[in-house]
This record gives sequence, C-alpha cells and structure tokens, in this order.
Amino acid sequence: MFEAGDIREWRGHDVVDSGGHKIGVLESVYVDTATDRPFYATVTIGMPTRRRLAFVPLADATVGPGYLKVAYDKNIVKKAPSIDTDGELPATEEPAVFAHYSLDYAPGAGGERRLARR
Repeated sequence: MFEAGDIREWRGHDVVDSGGHKIGVLESVYVDTATDRPFYATVTIGMPTRRRLAFVPLADATVGPGYLKVAYDKNIVKKAPSIDTDGELPATEEPAVFAHYSLDYAPGAGGERRLARR
C-alpha cells in the first residue's frame, strides 16, 4: 500500500484502469481517518467544460512510469459518485462512494467522517 506522502507526488499523472485504458488525471488523495492511510483518489474526468472529480479506491492500485493503475474498470469509475473540481465531498455522501464499489462503510465511533482529503 502507498504512503500518503508518496501518492501525493503522483498528482497530475494519468490514472488508468486494469486494462491500461486512461480514466483521467489524479487530482487528490483521501485517507481513511481511522488509519490515516490512502483509501480513495479523485480523478479528473469529463469534457473540458464539464470536468468533475470521480472517486476510485486505491486498494490494489500500482504505480508505473507516469501513471497510477487502479483495480477498477474505466466505466465503473466514470459512473462513480463525483464532486465539482473545486468541491468537497459532503459527509452525507460518503456512504454512496463506498456503496458504488460495494465496500463497507462505517463512520468513526463518535460519528466522525471516514474520509479526509490530503
């Protein structure tokens, strides 16, 4: 698994799916607040006038020269919950991001957010 500091260095690099198809460009990393480990990335996708940031899990992701390869198909990522390029993920929408990828979601013991942008 990546260290949060290491993966931030990949901002601006291509994100590709398991078949090597370009999904978009890595914009930011969200860590799991319970572990402070990278958990999701946001990928800039869409047409130049309608860009948005889609969420994709970093589990089983690998890095190569100039790219980050994620374990999910391009079409799944493009249908994932997204935010505006200058937006933030509201706490109320976190469960939908996890559900899209069939991942379990549980807020912190005190109801804290599960994801934090780094």
